Amino acid sequence: MRREPRTWTAAGAAAVLLGISFYALVTWIEKGQLSDVPVYVHYAGLLRGGHVPYRDFAFEYPPAALPPMLLPNYMSWSYPTSFAVLMGVCGAGCIAAAASALRAVGADAMRTWVALLTIGVSPLVLGSLFDTRFDLWPTLLAVGALTALVRERPLVSGALLGLGFAAKLWPAVLLPIAVVHLWRRRGQPSALASVVAFVVVAAACFVPFAVLAPDGLHAMFSDQLGRPLQIESLGAAVLMAGQHVGMHPLTTVTSHGAQALSGRGAGLAADLSTAGEVVSVLAVWAAFARRRNAGGEATLLAGVAAVAALVAFDKVLSPQYLIWLAPFVPLVRGARGVFAGGLLLLALGLTQTWFPWHYWRLANDHAAPWSWYLLARDLALVALAAVLVVALSREGDFGAERRGWPAARRAGA
Repeated sequence: MRREPRTWTAAGAAAVLLGISFYALVTWIEKGQLSDVPVYVHYAGLLRGGHVPYRDFAFEYPPAALPPMLLPNYMSWSYPTSFAVLMGVCGAGCIAAAASALRAVGADAMRTWVALLTIGVSPLVLGSLFDTRFDLWPTLLAVGALTALVRERPLVSGALLGLGFAAKLWPAVLLPIAVVHLWRRRGQPSALASVVAFVVVAAACFVPFAVLAPDGLHAMFSDQLGRPLQIESLGAAVLMAGQHVGMHPLTTVTSHGAQALSGRGAGLAADLSTAGEVVSVLAVWAAFARRRNAGGEATLLAGVAAVAALVAFDKVLSPQYLIWLAPFVPLVRGARGVFAGGLLLLALGLTQTWFPWHYWRLANDHAAPWSWYLLARDLALVALAAVLVVALSREGDFGAERRGWPAARRAGA
């Protein structure tokens, strides 16, 4: 009975730390450098003018990305300030969801405080992006879905994943984990209910635009899936390192609204990145499906590992993708959780060494030391994914699940 007040005290302290981090970003660190907010202002203006996305103007994101872009227009501050406040609210929601997940698996006070404070300080460690990108919105939906999953709320989990998929596609990587977990814990009907909720919510977002503007919606998917090797990806970082030791030079091109590498080896690196991403995510799903004992802790680990693998090997690794990891990685328990959290903070800090202030020297000139910092960051992300996948693959590692896990008590009631 005493754990709940301690959990929410930690969540409140983490939310205050998050607010301080956001204030520091807006006041001293961000200062509008390489911000996406002007793009969102443009889209919001078109929407308010009665234009339909995908039909009247090209829209690069899925349809559920529209609300966080439009809502700041109706808030009382300037658009940039309103957007930062909205993202701060999403960040606080991520902390609340993480706190609920930790409480569901019986996390002790030390683990809860460390995890939530890590989330709260992450915007300051990354040094940019949290307040000028909408990525905290799909991240909130994904973390909320994982929390609902360990609390065995199939409809809520499936609905949040469907909305997350309709916001930025990547939260769908958690759906197979949800299906396996619910099938084991509550049987086929609960697993199917989660899938149905996912499909219904995602369809509610996509189908109206599929009717109004099928070509435009198809173009959005093609844009998302057909992008070249982005400058910040692991493959690009390796190729730029190769340039410094005598390999053939490559050029930077602007494509799909970002900078990408072009030249010998870039296409192969992009294909290898995609293959590595697919294999690593499939490895997470397979390792989780093979577990004989897969309670709440294993489910949290599988969810974190899937997101980490998706980010580490993506051929498009925009700096804001690290926002996805911030509320997930601290959920991992034990020594592996401490190590994973350290790798996360290292990756965030290394990103700040070159983004945003030295981004163009990195992107256009592939200049050292920024390209080496980028390679170190990407290798830290690979190490993070590897640690989590290996931990998940160790059969019996979670055999002694806490008997006090609330979801387990409900299932046995």
